Amino acid sequence: MNKISIDSAEHYAWGDGCDGWILLDGDDLTVVEECVPAGKSEARQRHAAAREFFYVLQGEATLEVDGHMHVLGTRQGMHVPPGVAHQLRNTGNTDVRFLVVSSPDNDGVRRRTPA
Repeated sequence: MNKISIDSAEHYAWGDGCDGWILLDGDDLTVVEECVPAGKSEARQRHAAAREFFYVLQGEATLEVDGHMHVLGTRQGMHVPPGVAHQLRNTGNTDVRFLVVSSPDNDGVRRRTPA
């Protein structure tokens, strides 16, 4: 076992200027850190079998879950059950950094199914 950080993790770019780092990629559990710049968002999506937990490390994110808006500040999180449409947005002025914990793996790290 080795320790991991964003300096050693596999990096991927997604969306319009967003970044992600794969911290753990298992069949039963996935953990990624992502960064969404100010004014950007992920595509609205849903996962057939995976549940996800979003946890904000820095900044403020708006997480739309099944049509309801939730503002998550630093050190706040929210669970998204399988099959529920959701979208994370950064409507603030600074980057939002957050963890996404998925179980089981959501059909490959951060593969998205449009909602």
